[in-house]
Amino acid sequence: MKTIRQLLYKETFVSIAFVAMGFLALFFFFDLVDELSHIGKSFAGGTFGTYQIQHALLYVALLIPNHLYELLPIAVLIGGVFVMARFAHSSEFTILRTSGLGPGLALQLMLFLGAALVAITFVIGDYVAPLTDKTSQLLKARYLGQISVGQTGAWLKEKKGNKSYAVNVSAMSANADMLNVRVFEFDAAGSILSTTHAKEAVFENDKSWTLKNVRRSDYAIDGTVSNTSSQVSKNASKENTVKNKQASIKQSQLETYRWPTELNADMVTVALLKPDRMGTIDLYQYIRHLDANKQVAQLYEIQFWKKVFYPLSCIVMLVLALPFAYLHFRTGGITAYVFGGVMVGISFFVLNNIFDYFGNLLAWNPLFTAAAPSMVYLLLSLIAFSVLVFKR
Repeated sequence: MKTIRQLLYKETFVSIAFVAMGFLALFFFFDLVDELSHIGKSFAGGTFGTYQIQHALLYVALLIPNHLYELLPIAVLIGGVFVMARFAHSSEFTILRTSGLGPGLALQLMLFLGAALVAITFVIGDYVAPLTDKTSQLLKARYLGQISVGQTGAWLKEKKGNKSYAVNVSAMSANADMLNVRVFEFDAAGSILSTTHAKEAVFENDKSWTLKNVRRSDYAIDGTVSNTSSQVSKNASKENTVKNKQASIKQSQLETYRWPTELNADMVTVALLKPDRMGTIDLYQYIRHLDANKQVAQLYEIQFWKKVFYPLSCIVMLVLALPFAYLHFRTGGITAYVFGGVMVGISFFVLNNIFDYFGNLLAWNPLFTAAAPSMVYLLLSLIAFSVLVFKR
């Protein structure tokens, strides 16, 4: 049995690695072509120099872990289908079956192999890819501009006692400093108390931000004015007294301003990055922050559960590839079956993304949204396995 296990694992790993390298080489080429248009350009008057070919190559190389994380389930399916179909075509799997490899044992071996691939996918997606993606963004920002998301940047919210703060960070510089920061302060009733606008902000170790080039406006509402007016009708007249509060605005210009806050660098970085580029722990902590401040966390909850279930799709893909070993080849090669595996892998990738968009748009349960594609393909693979093994 040890020989059978080594044969299956070796052939499958080699095939998966070959398919993954092919996909990564293709994406590396496409990314590099996109970066060629930026070569020779600079940011901030050339402070850091111009963006050269070596910077583009390094930037594209840092994107590889993220591509590998996204493509690994598809590579597992295509590599698994190729190995299983080749075993069936050469009758090697028939020999393995006569040597004692029953359906249950074959499924068990695939599950153990899938567990190893799940661990690899989790480590890449949770630790390697977020780190390299952040490094690539800072590298590009050093030469071509700042890190930002959308047209308005990132919005964060924080509550302190009976006051709340809405914070907008337009972008982050290559030195991890915040640019064009706005802080809106509200009271318990939702009335605005002050606005603070800073061209730059720096994180401090004492749970505070140091805002630079600050323009601050404080809004005060105090005092009342009585306004008496007569309203005459046909039958009667009466006085109506209206009390109006006086509002005043105090504006000030400051070189620096220290703002105490629990919003740290990780939270701001998380808000500026795409949710699918974040680690599971970062997503969980950010979801807790959003819930504590009564903000909608639907998108981040979907991505959190997707981070949990996406590595498990490697097991689903291997189980889906196993029925190809029980096919009977009379004529022809295995090209059509490998092509079928490619189509199934692409359909899984498309369905996964469709569920993300619809789940966020229609406010589906995040757990269902993330788990549904994998469960559907797992069910299909088990049905195909049952039909080919037990019914034929």
